Amino acid sequence: MSQASCVFGFDYGSRLIGVAIGNRFTGSARGLAAVPMRDGAPDWTRLDALREAWLPDTLVVGLPLTLDGGEQPASRGARRFAEQLGQRYGLPVELTDERHSSREAAQRFASARAAGLKKRSAAAAIDAEAAAVILERWLAGASAHGH
Repeated sequence: MSQASCVFGFDYGSRLIGVAIGNRFTGSARGLAAVPMRDGAPDWTRLDALREAWLPDTLVVGLPLTLDGGEQPASRGARRFAEQLGQRYGLPVELTDERHSSREAAQRFASARAAGLKKRSAAAAIDAEAAAVILERWLAGASAHGH
């Protein structure tokens, strides 16, 4: 995947950050990893390694909002993480509404498990899948808006 087509998506959480990689041309995304949070900070060594391996040109962070679209405590953590990403990597960072992404990820995971594709339930896999859901939605919106 060339650098120009590669985008990272993040599902920010207080314990784990789901990471997904997406392709601008196909509009598809897949979960890559779930990176642990330690003492309120992400495992930057792991994030640095993922970035070096894939060289994304844009970073998309899911913004957790209340059902009516308002901010909540988790929104501040996601915004702070997005700021840190931008400063650390010097890449454009976009925030996108992530409402219902975790539920959709859990449903996808359950369907895959029922089909025999996933062996067991794993929180880390669901976090990575949630990041993929967030990124697919952003890619669909970005292509519709000509980004």
